[in-house]
Amino acid sequence: QANGSVVVRLGDTVVLVTACSAEEPKPNASFFPLTVDYREYTYAAGRFPGGFIKREGRPSEREILTCRMIDRPLRPLFPEGFSCETQIIGMVLSADPDVEPAPLAMLGAAAALAISDIPFEHILAAVTVGTVNGKLIANPSHSDLRESKLNIIVAASDDGIVMVEAGATQASEAEVLAAIEFGHENCRKITAAIRELVAKAGKPKRVHTPPAINQEMYDKVTADFRADLVDALNTEKYTKLDSHCRVAELKAKAFEAFPEEQRAEVKDLFERLRERIFRDEMLKDRRRPDGRAFDQIRRLDCEVGVLPRTHGSGLFTRGETQAIVTVTLGTKDDEQRLELLESGATSKRFMLHYNFPPFSVGEVGFMRGAGRREIGHGALAERALAPVIPDEKAFPYTMRVVSDILESNGSSSQASICGATLALMDAGVPISAPVAGIAMGLVKEGKDYAILTDIAGAEDHYGDMDFKVAGTKDGITALQMDIKVPNITAAIMKEALEQARRARLFILDKIVETISAPRDTMSPFAPRIYTLTIPTDKIRDVI
Repeated sequence: QANGSVVVRLGDTVVLVTACSAEEPKPNASFFPLTVDYREYTYAAGRFPGGFIKREGRPSEREILTCRMIDRPLRPLFPEGFSCETQIIGMVLSADPDVEPAPLAMLGAAAALAISDIPFEHILAAVTVGTVNGKLIANPSHSDLRESKLNIIVAASDDGIVMVEAGATQASEAEVLAAIEFGHENCRKITAAIRELVAKAGKPKRVHTPPAINQEMYDKVTADFRADLVDALNTEKYTKLDSHCRVAELKAKAFEAFPEEQRAEVKDLFERLRERIFRDEMLKDRRRPDGRAFDQIRRLDCEVGVLPRTHGSGLFTRGETQAIVTVTLGTKDDEQRLELLESGATSKRFMLHYNFPPFSVGEVGFMRGAGRREIGHGALAERALAPVIPDEKAFPYTMRVVSDILESNGSSSQASICGATLALMDAGVPISAPVAGIAMGLVKEGKDYAILTDIAGAEDHYGDMDFKVAGTKDGITALQMDIKVPNITAAIMKEALEQARRARLFILDKIVETISAPRDTMSPFAPRIYTLTIPTDKIRDVI
C-alpha cells in the first residue's frame, strides 16, 4: 500500500525501503516536509536488544546518521514547490556481519521513489568505495574497510555527483577524486538496473505543477526594494546582526505595501529577490557579500588554555563563527559502550560532541538533547580527527571532546575541528598531526560558476554546494559534500579540492603558530594512568 517499496539485498544483508507521500499539499509549508527514518532491528542479526526492556527504543546515533545520509542526496532533487508530506522508511531485516546496510538503504530509497507515483524524476544510486592492496573496490566488506585507506560513500546520477561522505587516513586530493570518480562509474551501472525496475514495476507519476510566480508583484517588489536590499545585504559594510535587522525592516515595509492576504506571497517574492541579488553579485559582479576574494578566509584567532579546570581547552574564531572546545581525559571505564548490528557490544575511547545553543545565532530556542544536525556535525568532526588519535598503547586514556558554538555565521563544524586540534594539544594528547577543516561553497548557473572558500551563512543558504574538507598537511581525513543543484562534475570537485587544500594549509599554519606541538605535561586535574611491567618470575607473588 506504500507509494513505492523496494527490497535491497547484498550478501545476507536485506533492507526494506518504503516511500509514502500525502495526496494533498501541506498548507502554508515553508519548507519541503520530508521525513526519513531508518532502523537496524537486532533480530536482523539474531540478537535481543540490550538493556532491561527487550524492544527497540529511540534511534541510535548510527541510525540517525544514516537517516541524514539518505535525506541529503534526495531532498534537493524534489520538484520546486512540492509540499506534500513525504516519508521514507528504511528497515534492516537481515544483517550480514560483513556487509554495511547504510548504502543499501540509500540505494533502496532512490529506487522506491523511482518506481512510486511521487513526482521525483531523478534516478540515483549510491555505493561505498574502499581500497584493498591499493586498488579501488566498490561496496567493500567490513573487514576490507578496516584495512582501507579510504571509506567513501558516493551518491550520483548518470550526469554527475550528488552527495559524498568520506573518511580517510590522510589521503591525497588525487586519491579522493579518483575514488569519487570510481564510485560514479559504479553508480551508473546501478541506475541502469533501476531504470529496468521502473520499466517493469514503476507507477505513472503524479502531475505536479510548480506554483506560478506573480510577475507583476515581483517586478514591483524589485523596483521598490532592490536598491535598499543590496545595501542591507552588504556584510562588508554591516555586521551579520545589523544586516539581518535591516533586511527585516525592509521586509516589514514590503508587507505594508500589499494587502494582508498577500503576505505569504510577498514573503516568498522578497526571498526570491534576496537570492537573485546574491547570485547576481557572485556571477555577474564577481563579488562576495562581505567583499572577500573567492579564495579568501575570514580573520582567524586561536587560543589555548582558556579554561582553568578543564583538562584541555581551545578557542577558535573565524570571522563571526566561534567555537570553544574542551577535552576531558578518563580511564577505560569511561569508554562509550556501543551495540553494533554487525559486531554486538563494543566501545570507543575517542568521542567528539557538538552543541549548537540557540544564542549562537541570536535566537530563542529549547535546550534539549542533541538534534540530528548536532549529531551529524559531531560525527563529521570526530571522523576528521580519528586518524591522528594515538592508539591505546601509546596513550591509554579515554578522550571526550566537546565543542560548544558561541556564535555562528557559517562553517561551525569545521571550526569545531580546528578548535578540537587546539584543545587536544593543550591537553597533552600526542596526536600525530594537527587537523584543520574548511567549508567550500559553489554558485552555479549554466556553465558559469564560482567556487567559494570559507563560506558564511548566507553563502551556505543561497549557494549551491556545502563542501566540507578536513585534513592534515599531508592529506584529507574527512570530507562531506551536499548540493542543491541536480549534480556537479568531477572537474568542479577537483578545483574545489585544490582550493580547499590551500585554505587548510593556511589554517594549519595559524594553529601551529598558537601551539606547535602537544604539551609535554597533562593538566594537574587530569587522571594519571601508570603502567607497570611485572617480571615473569614475580607474577606468582602478585597472584
